[in-house]
Order: sequence, then C-alpha cells, then structure tokens
Amino acid sequence: MEFCNSKLPRCHTNSIFWKIFILFSAIFLLRALFLSPVPFFHWLQQSGSWTPDYSSSHQHAVRRDKFLEVPQIIWGLNNQKIAFARACLTAALLNRTLLMPNLSASLIYKEIDLLKPISLDKIFNFERFNSLCDGFVRLGRYSDLHNRTDPFVLRKGSGRKWSKERDLNQLYQCKEGSIDKFEVIKVDGKHPFLWHDHWPVMSYARIFECLTLVDEIEADVSAVMSRIKAKGSYFGNNLSMSVSSQISFPCMAIHMRIEKDWMLHCKNLEERSNIHQICSSKKEIMDRVARIKGLNFPIVVYLAVADSLLEDNSILRGWREGLLPFEKKRLGVWNIYTKHPYLIQSAIDYEVCLRAQVFVGNSFSTFSSLVALHRTQILVKMGVRSICADSIFASYAYNILGDFGAPKKWMTDMSAPSLHTLSYGTNNISCQV
Repeated sequence: MEFCNSKLPRCHTNSIFWKIFILFSAIFLLRALFLSPVPFFHWLQQSGSWTPDYSSSHQHAVRRDKFLEVPQIIWGLNNQKIAFARACLTAALLNRTLLMPNLSASLIYKEIDLLKPISLDKIFNFERFNSLCDGFVRLGRYSDLHNRTDPFVLRKGSGRKWSKERDLNQLYQCKEGSIDKFEVIKVDGKHPFLWHDHWPVMSYARIFECLTLVDEIEADVSAVMSRIKAKGSYFGNNLSMSVSSQISFPCMAIHMRIEKDWMLHCKNLEERSNIHQICSSKKEIMDRVARIKGLNFPIVVYLAVADSLLEDNSILRGWREGLLPFEKKRLGVWNIYTKHPYLIQSAIDYEVCLRAQVFVGNSFSTFSSLVALHRTQILVKMGVRSICADSIFASYAYNILGDFGAPKKWMTDMSAPSLHTLSYGTNNISCQV
C-alpha cells in the first residue's frame, strides 16, 4: 500500500482539498439541523419534552398504517379528556394514528367491572376532530387495521422507581425499527390519565380545541342555553355583550363544588397539602360571588352541580338580590339531562360554563381548570392577554380570595411546560397570561 507523504505537493493539495470538503460538509449538516424548519414538531432539549411547531406552514401527515391502542379511559369527564389528549400526544410522538378509545359513561372508577364503556364518537365528532387536528394528531378506527402482525404489547411502568425520564425513554425505544415495524403498539397497564406528562399546556389546548360535540348533544346544549337566555330576558338581564354571542351569552355560570364526594376529597387534600384554599362552603361561594365588580343586575346564575351527589337542597336560597340562581330542575331542563348518562350530562354543563359571559369555579377542580384553560385560549386568540382590569369574558376561582372580598380572577398560564397544575389543582393563579 502506498502512503502519501505530506511533504509532496500533490499530497499536500489532496490534504487541503479533503479538509475543505469536510469543513463545508459539516457546515451544511449543522445548517440543516439548526436552521431548517422541522415539520410538525421540534424537540425542547432543555425541558426533556416536546411541543408541536404551530408556526410551520408545512405539516406532514400522521402515518395511517401504524397505530397506538390504549386501555379504556375512566374517571370524570375532564380527567377522561386529559387522558385522551395524553394518548393522542403519545401517538403523535410515535408518529402513529390513535385507535379511537372507549370512554366511560359512568362515574364508578374503583370497580372497573361496573364501568359502562362508550365509544368516543358517541360524544365527540370523529370526522371534525381529524379535520381540526389534521397534521397534528389523528384518530383511526379498528376497521382501518390490516392485522398483518400481532400487536406489540407495551407495558407502562408504575411505582416510585418509574420516573418521567424512564417513561420518555421507553417511548423513544418504541420509535426504533424493531418495535416500530409492528402495525399496532398496544399499551397495557396504567390508565392514561396517570401516565407521565411530557407535553406543554399548549399541546393539550390544541387537542381540546379539536374536541367538538356530536350534533345531537350540541342540540341539547343549545336547548339549555336557550332556556337560560329566556330567563334572562324575562328578568330584564342587561349584562353587556363584548364578545361574539356564539361564544358567550349573558349569564354567570358557577361550577359549585359542594357535593358530598368533593367535600370529602377537598378536606383530605387540604390536610395532605397544607393548603387551606381548596374547600369552599355554599355560604362562602355566595358571599364572594356577590362581590364581583362590573356586573349589571339582575343576572341569571346557572349552578353546575352533580345533582345525584348533592346533599344540600338549599342551594337556590340565600343569594344576593339581583343574582338569580337556577339549577337544572328550576330551569326546566331536567328532562334533557336525565336522558343521558353522567358523562354526557357533564359535557353539557361544560359547554354552558365555557360559553357563559362570566365563569366561576374551583381551581382544584379538573372540570373548572379545563373550562378556565379553554376560555383563556379563546381570549388569547382574540388578542386579550389580561382580564385584570375588567370583567369581559372573565373567569374566577371562588376558593381563592381576590380583591374586595371577591373571588380571584383566573387565566391559565399557557406557557406552562406541563398540565400538572391543571390536572391536580393550584392556588397559584393569575388574571393575565
């Protein structure tokens, strides 16, 4: 073999050539990695999480020949929505279509055998979800499967030793060829709501925006809202309208968490966390709501409560003059709710709270937290960054004392790196993004 002597002119020239070639190749590679837009999402190395790149105009299609299957989703409506979103984002990380999961129509979560499964498309519009979330995440049906291979069973870890880092590493391993070749990755184990959270609030917000009710349930929402509007007109409600009437209507909606299951939960939570801003009595809620500034009276107040778990029959009594409280029976919509299982009843209440001109909830309730998140997203898209100064489409947390003895104004921190505070509650809320 002939070796080149660097003292010879020809060899020296070749050496310079290769050095220049390697240098330009390295520059080209670095430019491609750091300056070129990456379609669909980019990695956030510092936080160990990832977020979709909404600014990119070129989004690739999610694979339609690879799927992720998850267990039946359980617990309350909004815990189920979080679980669904987490499953969607897991599928997106793996660049797979999520096989449409079953939700749970009933609220029994300790006895799995008693749960009543209900297909997600019985509540949320399947086609519209895929249209609104196109290029971000995708839902598929079991009829889309070719069943060419048995599924790869992915067992989610649990316990204290199963860290967020180990969970994310497990997902990365599923992107490798030996596992990625399987048509279906089937998750076996923990409920999706309890999976580790690797995604920022904005990613969840995008999923929630794509969840729209099927026409039949939307019609029931419209019927409930019409009854509220009629009551407002009858009593001469003149609350000013400053946002689209399709988004809001003149009404205050209160997610009044005083049911027996909640009172037990919140008292235990206060003891464990040493935070005494979680439980609120009926009287405390009424007193604080009466002190909200900037409202024109009289105003209809819709009380969103889980009637079957309510032990207090006096929730309509004791309100300040000018606050006109209504619950399902007094409003005359009891028949609309009772034809549905718990999950759909909760979905109707969620939409009423979302669209009301004023919303008041509990910052340690997942239901209230997701309503506040959704309302914040609407305001952000309208260019509103703060509701500190007035009550336009405002949200409040009655469990936290605000100015002048009123409930504290509430906007969600849309830059939060995870959904942890919304999932489990917080007393650290603000009136600006």
